[in-house]
Amino acid sequence: MNEFDAVQELADALLFEGYVLYPYRASDGKNRVRWQFGVLMPPDYALVDPSERSWSQTECLLDGDDALLTVRLRFLQAQWRHVLNADKAEVTFLATDDATYRPWDEAVVRTVDITTRLQKFPREVPFHLAGGTETEAIGTAGFLRRTRKPITGTVALSLKKLNGPYGVTRLRIRVENTTPNGSSERVGALRQALIAHHVMVAADGCRFLSLLEPPEWAGAYAAGCENVGLYPVLAGDLLLSSPIILYDHPRIAPESTGDLYDATEIDEILSLRTMTLTEEEKREARGTDPRTAELLDRIDSMPPEFQDRLHGTIRYLRKVTEPEPVSKPWWDPGNDASVSPSTDTVQVGDVAVGNGTKVRLRPGVRRADAQDMFLTGRLGTVVAVLSDVDGETHVAVALDGEEGEVQRSHGRYLYFSPDELEPLK
Repeated sequence: MNEFDAVQELADALLFEGYVLYPYRASDGKNRVRWQFGVLMPPDYALVDPSERSWSQTECLLDGDDALLTVRLRFLQAQWRHVLNADKAEVTFLATDDATYRPWDEAVVRTVDITTRLQKFPREVPFHLAGGTETEAIGTAGFLRRTRKPITGTVALSLKKLNGPYGVTRLRIRVENTTPNGSSERVGALRQALIAHHVMVAADGCRFLSLLEPPEWAGAYAAGCENVGLYPVLAGDLLLSSPIILYDHPRIAPESTGDLYDATEIDEILSLRTMTLTEEEKREARGTDPRTAELLDRIDSMPPEFQDRLHGTIRYLRKVTEPEPVSKPWWDPGNDASVSPSTDTVQVGDVAVGNGTKVRLRPGVRRADAQDMFLTGRLGTVVAVLSDVDGETHVAVALDGEEGEVQRSHGRYLYFSPDELEPLK
């Protein structure tokens, strides 16, 4: 059994999260440009667009310095697909009995494996993916021609023994896209990018320490780790460094029937929406990618009991059924006589502001929500004075007029700090 098999399903979910978006058609604007997590662009494009990066860094902690380390880098390589008719001339679409094919950027899974002992650090391992062109016949109707451009990159591994009596080692893994002469256009650059990249690490001979919940003695070590573009969490005995921040020991929900590829959308909503696609829309979705064809087949044949499972699940019955604690939280205003939002006041200048006080709104420029700027000078009435767990005071205000009547009926107010209010005497 491969040491990474235990997290393979989870790693695949990360790899294809946002790969193709509902309604799963290549012609849809959302799917004409790829927006996935964990993209490393060629360095030339990263210079043009500083919002993109060409490298990532993972730092993690090991409780020793003698282990056999296996590092696996996984990512997608884009390939653009041309549609050809039976004469091998490019066309905008190709229709068969089952599917409608359009030009689209697909992707293939790439893996780079490195195995080494910790004593052999530092190491820098280059990798190269060749370009190429492949042609696939679609019955007798035409062809699909797929073209890939070359990609080069490096995985650099370094180690630092940390001071102290605990024998802790900090491992750094830097992944870099070094592809030269990249396109200055985003679509072209994505064709030479490391898309949805993530790193898995196995250490035979020592164990990883959690950065999210480190042992008390390792808290300072964990705080000193610098992670850029990826964040490492424990996954059983392995380390998984992901572009989506996860909890330690993440897993796929057992209710999920398979990948839906959209960007962190809810399974039930996506499944129901997919069921509403017309037959023509489904034909194009089937021709967009083999994965979307499989998705449609799975959802179309989903038994009702599987649909019910997506609707909601109680995972912790003990917490649901156990009796309520006798002592209720001190911060519950209904159980703390020292707190009374409807009668408490706060001093603003020489005025005690409380429920019923008329005020003029003066939202703070630096800390207010941008939409609050439109409230400057508006009149309202204080409804309650509240304090948060940090001891800060917040004043609930209902606007005067019809807006305030709606706010009162819903119990949803605007909140300001005392220095943002001008009492009307």
